[in-house]
Amino acid sequence: MTEFTSWDIVRNLLLAVRWTVVLSLIAFVGGSVVGAALLALRLRGGKVAQHFIAGYVQVFQGTPLLMQLFLGYFGLGLLGLDVSPWTAAALALTLYTSAYLTEIWRGCVASIPKGQWEASTSLALSFGEQMRHVILPQAVKIATAPTVGFLVQVIKGTALASVIGFVELTKAGSMIANVTFRPFTVFACVALFYFALCFPISLFAKNLERKTNVSRA
Repeated sequence: MTEFTSWDIVRNLLLAVRWTVVLSLIAFVGGSVVGAALLALRLRGGKVAQHFIAGYVQVFQGTPLLMQLFLGYFGLGLLGLDVSPWTAAALALTLYTSAYLTEIWRGCVASIPKGQWEASTSLALSFGEQMRHVILPQAVKIATAPTVGFLVQVIKGTALASVIGFVELTKAGSMIANVTFRPFTVFACVALFYFALCFPISLFAKNLERKTNVSRA
């Protein structure tokens, strides 16, 4: 029987880390694009659009990500589409991320004092000009820290993609544990890799939040 050293375990987990990072980036970037479009529609659209987007947010925030992954993988398969675990995981995590980011950003825009809107309206600025020159520059400063902080949730959420067969860090850890019969060692390494990915981002988000609070004060 082949003996697996600790280095063999770490090396194979390192190979899986890249897919966790890639999936996280796809979900975060894709979710940002979709979330920005939803925010624009929510701010500028009519009542129907606002209610639709509010419902969209409630659905993705009110249901477990695990169920969303199952529905994305098996649901699209029922429609006759040949969906790979990679595609289903990327789609589900992108939609999940977009729902949270659009709500975070909506709250940041809503936190801008009403007087800023009134002042820009008195200057005869259009809605687009108000957003571009007055509202968004202030909202972006407020939104940066929670947006960066949410990336940590996205990274940890990729672990659930293992249930549909996507081989990322958690799935690779499970496969290696089954082969090496050293589950404690393997999953301790998995936890350390997640910590190494998430802790610097958390620190960065906290520093951004502190700087934002100081600048606003």
